[in-house]
Amino acid sequence: MTLDVRLFPCLSDNYGLLIRDGATGMVAAVDTPDADAILADLAQSGWGRLDLILNTHWHPDHTQGNAALKATHGCEIVGPEEVRRAAPLDRVVKGGDTVILGETAFEITDAPGHTLGHIVYRSVADAQAFVGDVMFVLGCGRLFEGAPEQMWTSLQTLASWPDQTVIWCAHEYTASNARFTLSVDDREETAARAAEIFAMRDRGEPTVPTTIGSEKRFNPFVRARDAETFAALRAGKDSF
Repeated sequence: MTLDVRLFPCLSDNYGLLIRDGATGMVAAVDTPDADAILADLAQSGWGRLDLILNTHWHPDHTQGNAALKATHGCEIVGPEEVRRAAPLDRVVKGGDTVILGETAFEITDAPGHTLGHIVYRSVADAQAFVGDVMFVLGCGRLFEGAPEQMWTSLQTLASWPDQTVIWCAHEYTASNARFTLSVDDREETAARAAEIFAMRDRGEPTVPTTIGSEKRFNPFVRARDAETFAALRAGKDSF
């Protein structure tokens, strides 16, 4: 299998993601933070089409381009029911469902915590996953709707995937996450990882994607041994 991915900045700290099934050339956008930026990158890519929108959750910085992109490309919009709170949605999906892009199958996993209906998309064959605001490099999403137990369980579910799984998250929060991580993890290897991240950002390079293996090694929220420990860490990060 071949899944091509394009990552580009949107808004103040979002990333836009375009993905293409190598066998058929079918293209999807994962979330729609900025329709103009997505259309511009679609033109730059030369991919020439947009067949699907895969929404992870309802927040406007992930859905506000739905209507404009559907108007220009007639693409099908897929996502959890909660997307209808903010934007058009054609097909409701939930954990256990599968979405097909050409010859690429995306398994859907429920991942509540950031929002109650948040889902993630994973191509097992390609070892790539698109996780919205559940997991970030050295971080996780704020608990706008869910409970700590829900988010901790969601992170543990992702952490059960193979270490080589590539994780595409939706924001560039890594430098801030690294500073918090250093405050709770004094291992030399963590300091080295943080230095690498700061250097990447100084060069203007994205820190996304990451891997499950890396997050299991360094992400304090993934490393939390239980939901109570996670809750304390999340509260600490919220006020850091």
